[in-house]
Amino acid sequence: MVKCEVCGEELILPFTCSYCKGTFCSRHRLPESHNCRMLNLVKMQRQTYSETPIIYSETPPPPRRRLRISRITSWTEITHLLAAWVVLTICFSIRYVLNPSSILPLILVIYLIVVGTGFVSHELAHKFTAQRYGYWSEFRLWPMGLAIALFSSLLTAGSFIFAAPGATYVAPRISVYELPQKSERRRIGLMSLAGPLSNVAWAVLFLFLSGLSGLPGLIGTVGFQVNLWLAAFNMIPLGGLDGRKILSWSIAAWAAVAVPLWAAQVFLMLF
Repeated sequence: MVKCEVCGEELILPFTCSYCKGTFCSRHRLPESHNCRMLNLVKMQRQTYSETPIIYSETPPPPRRRLRISRITSWTEITHLLAAWVVLTICFSIRYVLNPSSILPLILVIYLIVVGTGFVSHELAHKFTAQRYGYWSEFRLWPMGLAIALFSSLLTAGSFIFAAPGATYVAPRISVYELPQKSERRRIGLMSLAGPLSNVAWAVLFLFLSGLSGLPGLIGTVGFQVNLWLAAFNMIPLGGLDGRKILSWSIAAWAAVAVPLWAAQVFLMLF
């Protein structure tokens, strides 16, 4: 039986928080009652809207030639993405960092490129899919996850990396109670699926590149391995990973993506 995530009461009629998607009893159903982790993001969203002035004019304003970066992202998000990008680059190249040689700068540049395409495109795929459905969405760093990623890479010399340095948070612009619950679960599932699928796309592109000789072939090999790992890891149906949200929406969709990815990852590790 479902239990309240705050008091542990067994629930016959559970309430689902429209922001964090947690399950609570009637006493803790409100975001303020269960100290919802999404409240700060919602407040940021409301503050952003309240600071945007609405100007009424009889004549339409002239078209703007420059796209304001604040409309699609924020400097906070850019800073968090760059920090996670740099740390993940170190994590994936840790075996070369621990044994430095004359080619270390070249290795770091290669991993900077492939981690950038894999990690950044993964998070932006979440973000743009959420925005397409009308949600507010931005990436935020998780310092503990970043520390775990660095520690796991050091402990295993790069063999296993807990690649969860942060998350792309999503907040609805309208109350989800006004929409069918099934449709809401589907939107969350598709937003979560967008990230791993972006890694699959990059992995395929890098796989073709790996057939070349020299530096392009090396970039292709490393890019294929990194993107395959990012996709397979995020399909694990645990915690706040994408796999859990996709599985709660559709077992078939989750299995169709996760099983081939894990099989490919096992084959790559063994052979």
